[in-house]
Amino acid sequence: MNKLLTIEKRNAVLKRMAVLLEEERAILKTVNQQDLSNYSGDDLAMEKRLLVDDTKIDNMILSLNQLADQDDPVGVERFHFTHENGMKISNKTAAFGTILIIYESRPDVTVEAGGIALKSGNKILLKGGKESVLSNLKIIELWHQALKDNEIAADWVEYLNYNREETQAFLEQPTQKVDLIVPRGGENLIAFVKKHATCPVIISGRGNNFVYVNAEANLDQALQIIINGKTSNISVCNALDKVLIDTNLENWEVFARKVITELQLRNVIVLGDESVSKIGNIPQIESDLIWHEEFLDYKIVIGTTNSDQEAIDKINKYCGGHSASIITKNDSIAQEFMENIDTAAVYQNASTRFTDGGQFGLGGELAISTDKLHQRGPIGLQHLVTNKWYIYGNGQVR
Repeated sequence: MNKLLTIEKRNAVLKRMAVLLEEERAILKTVNQQDLSNYSGDDLAMEKRLLVDDTKIDNMILSLNQLADQDDPVGVERFHFTHENGMKISNKTAAFGTILIIYESRPDVTVEAGGIALKSGNKILLKGGKESVLSNLKIIELWHQALKDNEIAADWVEYLNYNREETQAFLEQPTQKVDLIVPRGGENLIAFVKKHATCPVIISGRGNNFVYVNAEANLDQALQIIINGKTSNISVCNALDKVLIDTNLENWEVFARKVITELQLRNVIVLGDESVSKIGNIPQIESDLIWHEEFLDYKIVIGTTNSDQEAIDKINKYCGGHSASIITKNDSIAQEFMENIDTAAVYQNASTRFTDGGQFGLGGELAISTDKLHQRGPIGLQHLVTNKWYIYGNGQVR
């Protein structure tokens, strides 16, 4: 295990990395264009995640500077107790040790995950997808420069340039100690890691997020929230895939038709359940299995429900455990919905697109966990730690 770096050292590396990203901005974009031209797939969402443009570099730099400004998450006292025999006992946060993150397509994760891990005192192993290898290797080169400039060993941030077979071999028999693995990607990647890993895994699972339009909804808000959730960025896990409309809503058919029209104007493929399909003149879903699907595409399903409880039951049955939103002016209905929906983030009158470490004030995230242990939702600095007990005595025996 690497000796814990002082907080001053950790912050200095983050700030130096931010400067290097600015200095190497043009080169990084050029390298990324090579990755983009090498990408031969037809996955629009993956291609969007692969792109590194000025906005993404600005966000990488912002994330690093925000992380540098945050308090040290290591060594924070969570509990203390003085034993009757005089021993002083305290529980403090501690670094995990070494964290492995396996992810697809997104070079910005190479910056953000590296930064969060380093700030929280952890060594990080980064295993990116083959489609982003040139961009990732360039970013790793900058990490190593930032570490070297601060007289810190380069192995604090390590890139595993492995193919699938090599990755499987490493998961089953790691060549170094790994304390935690976070797979960040599609369901196939997550299943692969869970099958082969020999240490704890936090699942950053599918989105498949729902918006429920209650009978007492502000319909202007509902329309804007649905459009934003579906169309602002299709390639992210906090995007919207399903809409449920309460048939107790006055003139619900008129509202449903308006939603369909507005989405179609934005090139979204809209499917409906039997009721919505009839009134909206759109294709009907072929099977209820589609309610399970995360689309990562310009595609959405709109259905109806007859009660708040039916909406809650349907969301809990089909969602990915990520995010769900209720649109209603009735705060008590909203509260009951939010308390009974089994997702990491629950909203009233807001877009699911906000489920994000930066938006939640965490200064970025390693991933968004749909597990309940040990952290749920965005995994920020505060969550990338374990804990340790410190006991101070002067000769006590039991």
